[in-house]
Amino acid sequence: MRAFITGANRGLGLELTRQYLERGDQVFAASRQPAQAAELQSLKQQYADRLVLLPLDVTDAASVSAAVQAVQANTDGLDVLINNAGVYPHAGSGDAHQRLGQLTHDDAMETMQVNAIGPLLVSQALLPLLRAGRKGRILSISSGQGSLTWKATGDPYHYSASKAALNMYMRSLAAEIGKYGLISVIVDPGWMRTDMGGDHATQEPADSARGIIRLAEQLHAEENGSFVTWQGKPVPW
Repeated sequence: MRAFITGANRGLGLELTRQYLERGDQVFAASRQPAQAAELQSLKQQYADRLVLLPLDVTDAASVSAAVQAVQANTDGLDVLINNAGVYPHAGSGDAHQRLGQLTHDDAMETMQVNAIGPLLVSQALLPLLRAGRKGRILSISSGQGSLTWKATGDPYHYSASKAALNMYMRSLAAEIGKYGLISVIVDPGWMRTDMGGDHATQEPADSARGIIRLAEQLHAEENGSFVTWQGKPVPW
């Protein structure tokens, strides 16, 4: 198995990287500054032959292109792409919510670029490698906050909107790539104890990572374009 993971330096991305490596798979772990990611560097020392660390800013076209070239230099195909990189901008100092009255244009644009547009363009750039892989799959990490059906609060405005946009982008992508035998699904990883999820979250990243890896292996063509939890249960749009 050859997996490409964005946002691999912490939280869920780091756990996905660790668990794929422990299984014996090859991992291309992408993050903005891998040289400063201590835990990734530690994994690199342990799995030097199967872990490739890549600098990647999903909002920068040149960075995406360079990452693709680095993958091509190491393999002729990919089997799994996990679009995990994401941001949750703070509306104000010490305030982790995006509330009416505190919304800014810059926060909105950054969130949309990282959480929605970036994953789409990374997926597009890696399509040739995924087509050359074995049953290529794209799993994009969304959120229950991106469900219009479940949305019952105002904040977080930007985060919720960006995840809803990600869902639409990846649903659209699924409609086109299915003819190549590829599968694109959107995954709600649950409320995890990470820098983004906070200390009050209800589950560990390791549990979500384990479920997502299992999900990636069990996907079938009829599930292309679906929105599911890390346990494979449907999430309403």
